Amino acid sequence: MEDYLQDCRAALQESRPLHVVLGNEACDLDSMVSALALAFYLAKTTEAEEVFVPVLNIKRSELPLRGDIVFFLQKVHIPESILIFRDEIDLHALHQAGQLTLILVDHHILPKSDTALEEAVAEVLDHRPIEQKHCPPCHVSVELVGSCATLVTERILQGAPEILDRQTAALLHGTIILDCVNMDLKIGKATPKDSKYVEKLEALFPDLPERNDIFDSLQKAKFDVSGLTTEQMLRKDQKTIYRQGIKVAISAVYMDLEICGVLECSHSPPLKLTPASSTHPNLHAYLQGNTQVSRKKLLPLLQEALSVYLDSMKIPSGQPETAGVSREQVDKELDRASNSLISGLSQDEEDPPLPPTPMNSLVDECPLDQGLPKLSAEAVFEKCSQISLSQSSTASLSKK
Repeated sequence: MEDYLQDCRAALQESRPLHVVLGNEACDLDSMVSALALAFYLAKTTEAEEVFVPVLNIKRSELPLRGDIVFFLQKVHIPESILIFRDEIDLHALHQAGQLTLILVDHHILPKSDTALEEAVAEVLDHRPIEQKHCPPCHVSVELVGSCATLVTERILQGAPEILDRQTAALLHGTIILDCVNMDLKIGKATPKDSKYVEKLEALFPDLPERNDIFDSLQKAKFDVSGLTTEQMLRKDQKTIYRQGIKVAISAVYMDLEICGVLECSHSPPLKLTPASSTHPNLHAYLQGNTQVSRKKLLPLLQEALSVYLDSMKIPSGQPETAGVSREQVDKELDRASNSLISGLSQDEEDPPLPPTPMNSLVDECPLDQGLPKLSAEAVFEKCSQISLSQSSTASLSKK
């Protein structure tokens, strides 16, 4: 599989007709693996010198949002760099040049932006009900199974089982198990055909991972948001609807806001938090009743809460460390960041170092407990004028 994908990238540099196997726009694990495996099969079984290229139907920059794909590629040792993404190939230009043949896998309807490509569609392989009004006029193969990867596996084992290597088998095996919820009969997503081909793959490659292990690892990776920016987390599982020119996006963040609970229940130090109103329903804000607890005093509490959270999110057995960073390194970085932050604060307060506090200001309560000093607009304007005049005088003296 890996050598084949390397050849696909090289083929993009040549001006020649291409058969593109295109997954759906969601580009979930089933869509990606089905596209890779079907293109691999067609390339190995077509006698003519035709080029079959799998294309992931997203931008390359969106790959980190699909944690299960990133994890699985690492696990089967397929570099992300050799994959081809939608923003790396101009399908419309190829079509206009008469050099494009499309094979749709794990979907059968092109979006409006790709309507012009419908006449280039030569085949459809899908596992969801067909919408007759929108389906391209070509050979359509549809069967309602739990995973489209099951249909690809069936085609390979029936057509040319000798081409199936362990790398491709592992991709198909893990994808079917994830899509069919570990073949759980109570869930009811797995069909007899899904079960049949999982068993066939296991018989051909006895060293494939245990079902529970691969399911747990992929499931955990799928919902893992560690390492993502806020924008990426919001886009990770974003659903969008359009109505009369208005776009509405709905996002889900798979992360418990446990740190909020830690703060609310804290007794050492007691923060005396009172919920405050917020313009954002998912943003928690509080009024801190105990003003003597500075940020510096709060850091150990948050650090401990983060450590507990990280312990609960331990990487499962067999899962590679994210970006080559170990848990020990993460802990060291957290400690270093915390110590760096604390060392940059003054010894008495959480703010940057300030001139020594006059002795007559060392009172029991905070001087601002009763609110900010009352200043009139005239007083502020007069003070600014004085500062401006002072700076002008200083500048004049320096010139002399």
